[in-house]
Amino acid sequence: MNTGLLLLRVVAGLLVAGHGVQKVSFRLGGSGLAGGTAEFRGDGFRGGKLTALTAGGTQIGAGLMLALGLLTPLAGAGVMGVMTVALTVKWPHGLWVQHDGYEYPLVLIVIGAVLAATGPGRWSLDAALGLAHWPWWWLPATVVAGVGGGLATRLALHRT
Repeated sequence: MNTGLLLLRVVAGLLVAGHGVQKVSFRLGGSGLAGGTAEFRGDGFRGGKLTALTAGGTQIGAGLMLALGLLTPLAGAGVMGVMTVALTVKWPHGLWVQHDGYEYPLVLIVIGAVLAATGPGRWSLDAALGLAHWPWWWLPATVVAGVGGGLATRLALHRT
């Protein structure tokens, strides 16, 4: 089980962090901060550079925390939040990513929730710090904070 949690955390966390790097830089095939800003504006969001920096920073921070197994419920909430925003953008296209759908953000939202539910496993910074076993109520709190935060962000920043 610990090997599976480690693999899930590292792969999902680094992919989320890499996606954030793309939003704010030219690394990993990104279009720089100007490109990230244009992407958000093209998707109907206000806020310009601040929106791109906040989204990219959250993806980088939450992704790295998830990969390391550090404060896993908080990392899961961050991943769920930014991916909920992405899901709302992709929603009109349907489920499948082949048609620019929300399949991938949904998978990452579920991974964030699963890791909040199971904990990060033995090979994590949470375990090293004695935080590997979070109380049961962290899962609903994480889902509400993550998904609710993503929906609130969408409502606050999306132009109608």
